[in-house]
Parts: sequence; C-alpha cells; structure tokens
Amino acid sequence: MAFDPNRPFNDLPDLPPASETETRAVLRSPILFILEAVRSTAEWTTAKIRAIRELLDETGAAHRQRMPRIYSRELAELIFVYPYYRIGDVVRAGIARRQTATVDLKALAAEGLMEEVRAGRENLYISLPFLEHLAERE
Repeated sequence: MAFDPNRPFNDLPDLPPASETETRAVLRSPILFILEAVRSTAEWTTAKIRAIRELLDETGAAHRQRMPRIYSRELAELIFVYPYYRIGDVVRAGIARRQTATVDLKALAAEGLMEEVRAGRENLYISLPFLEHLAERE
C-alpha cells in the first residue's frame, strides 16, 4: 500500500469492530502489559518509601544519640521532605527561630548528618544519604 497524505496512519491495521474487542483477545496483551507496569511501579515505590523511612529512623537515632541537646523529631522528619534546606526553611516550618535553626543545622553538618554548601549569600544544608536514595534507580 502506498503512502497517501490524505489518509494518515494508513499503514496501521484497522481496529476490529467494537463487538469483537470484548470477545477477542485483541486487548488482552496491552491490558496485561499495563497491569504489570502498575504492579512493578507500585512494588518499586513501596520499596523506595520503606528505604527512606528506614533512613529517617537511622538518622533520627544518630541525631538523638550524638546530639540529644538539640534533637527534635520535627527537624529529623523535615530533613526528609526535601534533600536540602536553607535556614529559612526550618524557620518557616515553625521548628526554630533563625539563630537556633542556624546552630542546629551547623551542628548536624559538623556531625556528618548533613553537608553545608555555600550557595550565593546563603548556605544549603544537604542530606546526602537522602539525596543518594532519591537518585538510585533500583
């Protein structure tokens, strides 16, 4: 069959009549493919969430053990919402005032739980283990 610009998609086979799509196995393969994709994506996402929750618990325990004076569950959970924070983010979350947030984030960086990086006029505090988890494909 030659190409006809007035008839787009003319190389594609015609779909079976609507009455046959329910009885024939025409749609079975695509439906099974989609269901398998949904299943595998759900399993991958569940495993990723579990791994992040475990990392949150480990980081919270390390934070509590190494720095019991400044430990707060809210701060530990906040640093697992996004992989990096500015001091203002902690203040906006209502966890601490600016001076306390500065001291707390610097202490987390000094203990190796976060990394402090200069970005313009501000410092970013990056949770490298969390960022690595997010970047993993498996």
